Amino acid sequence: MYTTALIVHNWIRWVALIAAIGAAFAALRKQDGAAERWGLIAMTTLDLQMLLGLLLYLALSPNTAAIMNNFAGAMKDPTARFWAVEHVASMFLAVIIAHVGRVLARKATSPEAKRKRTLICFAIAALFMIIGMPWPGRPGGRPLLRIS
Repeated sequence: MYTTALIVHNWIRWVALIAAIGAAFAALRKQDGAAERWGLIAMTTLDLQMLLGLLLYLALSPNTAAIMNNFAGAMKDPTARFWAVEHVASMFLAVIIAHVGRVLARKATSPEAKRKRTLICFAIAALFMIIGMPWPGRPGGRPLLRIS
């Protein structure tokens, strides 16, 4: 179960990141319909990612269990700190900013304000996703595309 959830979580991250960037670029190019569609895809995949991530974090991951048994020690280890704090915090921020941005965009009174809010919020959400991803070569790094 752990491996399957990890593989799905790994692959969906790319859909979420591409969709957030797509929403920002569509807003920048004044393509309102496309920005709305990309934003919806981004929100859906981010929510799914959050659910899978919480399942991994709270129930399935043997790494998290070890980190929680010695949290103070984990903060001294860059890899453990990445998984315990940095990854979780940046991804939660990405989800929150994307949700807030989508709501603010929908409440905008002009198309220009809607595009601006979509652009800013989804660009910031994408930035937090990029910061929080376990890129190969950094502490906690994982393969770009996990197949097993």
